[in-house]
Amino acid sequence: MDGGLFPLPRERADPVPGAVHLPDWLSPAEQRALVEACREWSRPPAGMRTVTLPRGGVMSVRMVCLGWYWYPYGYARTAVDGDGAPVKPFPPELGELAQRAVADAYGSGLQEITGAPGYAPDVAVVNHYAHGTKMGMHRDRDERIDAPVVSLSLGDTCVFRLGNTETRTRPWTDLELRSGDLLVFGGPARFAYHGVMRTLPGTADPALGLEGRLNITVRESGFG
Repeated sequence: MDGGLFPLPRERADPVPGAVHLPDWLSPAEQRALVEACREWSRPPAGMRTVTLPRGGVMSVRMVCLGWYWYPYGYARTAVDGDGAPVKPFPPELGELAQRAVADAYGSGLQEITGAPGYAPDVAVVNHYAHGTKMGMHRDRDERIDAPVVSLSLGDTCVFRLGNTETRTRPWTDLELRSGDLLVFGGPARFAYHGVMRTLPGTADPALGLEGRLNITVRESGFG
């Protein structure tokens, strides 16, 4: 029975066209290595910060960027709404991991997804969700190219809502994303509204040494 001594394996899901969920894609060793890398990336300069939106709202997640610095709503090479330091470089090993993610997600259908063949990511946004934080429905549309977005989950489980491209309202699909899970969305799902409805405190493996949830999203900016 699921959840007993011999739990059933969690299976691949294709919740909407262009979106692929691969459970347990990262090994425990890969998860630990990424958590340690995130700790290093989060240090100043251009480290983890709280984001204030143009209308004065403050995002409950904290964020650090690599390669290009995301701010509402654009990209820069320096921490324009932070300490002004140059953004940290995009790690080649993270790019290789994201390329493998896209290949594993789409397999023989890779050629059918815009931007998947020759995927060349150059931006990472790392979000830390402390207990009780969430992220409202939004679209990732500040890039100049519609190549897929790669999303890696670490730490606490979350309820991720994947919506449609037209509105923040229904139809949507709720997914449970656990530590080690991969979600790739491209093609028809690339500009779908999505968000994190809630996290489930205490669901992370204590061996990670992580409180809350980390989400690493990797993208291709198209800026050249």
